[in-house]
Formats: sequence, C-alpha cells, structure tokens
Amino acid sequence: MINFTELYDKQIDNLFAFGTKFTSDREMIKDCIQDVFVKLYTKKDELDSIGNIESYLYVSLKNRINDEFRRNTHLCDEDVNENLMKSICDSSETLSFEKKEEEQNRNTKLVGFIKSLSPRQRQIINLYYLEQRKYDDICQIMGINYQSVRNLMHRSIIRLRTMAANNGAI
Repeated sequence: MINFTELYDKQIDNLFAFGTKFTSDREMIKDCIQDVFVKLYTKKDELDSIGNIESYLYVSLKNRINDEFRRNTHLCDEDVNENLMKSICDSSETLSFEKKEEEQNRNTKLVGFIKSLSPRQRQIINLYYLEQRKYDDICQIMGINYQSVRNLMHRSIIRLRTMAANNGAI
C-alpha cells in the first residue's frame, strides 16, 4: 500500500518543476498536480499494476496539462475575434482616425478569414500569434510532433494568404 502523503511530499516539487516546462501558469500546474493525485487515490486499488509510480505521475501530469490546454484552447469565434481585435487595437492607438478605420476593416476581413479555417488551423494560429507560444509548446498542447506543427502552420498561413489575395485584402 502506498503512503500518499509521503509520495506527495516527495514528488510535489519535482512535479511542479516538470509542469513549468509546459506552461508558466502556476495555478494550472498546481490544479493539475492535485487532479493527478486525486485520480491516483480514487484508483488506489489498481495501483498494483503500476510498475513505476514516479513515471506514472509524470506521464499523468503531462497528459492532464495537455487535456487542460485542449479544453482551454477550443476558443469560440467571439473569443478569437475579441482577442485579435484587442491585440490589434492596442498597437494602433496612435494612428489617425482614417488609418484606424482602414485597419479595422482589414482586421474584420482577417477575422473572417480566420473563422473560415479549420478548428485545428484556428487553434495553431491562436497559439502562435495570439498566445505567442513556441512550436515546442504547441507540440505538447496539440499532441502532435514538431514537423506536423510546422506543416499545419504553413498550410494555415498559405490558406490565409490565398483568401486575402482572392478578396483583394492584400
């Protein structure tokens, strides 16, 4: 039988450090670690089949963080529109009224183009450009390898460029 208090005290710092490799959101890491231990405790009868409990904890934490990212990154179109417009408006406050209006029209078109992307393409655009994540982080969040992330990003950008060119937005 496992002593959960001892296991928790022994592993918490290492698990937290491990979680920071995936995200800088400290509260999310703490919640995910807590979820892993709660799940471990509720399935304590099945623990005899686990050969290496420490490896199990690390894999479970990584999977829990990825699940949380997937849950949080399925933004609805309004969230994408709001985040995109906010980031664009923050950078354009010094422009004249005419330029702001022109840029707002372009941004509205861009939001429309983004809405027409597939959910995975919208997700990768959001992660890379709005959340400013690195490709390695995106690999973990989306659960795909590095080359697949690069390919998906490339296809997404090409599709956006094609739509912009076809609609005279360039």
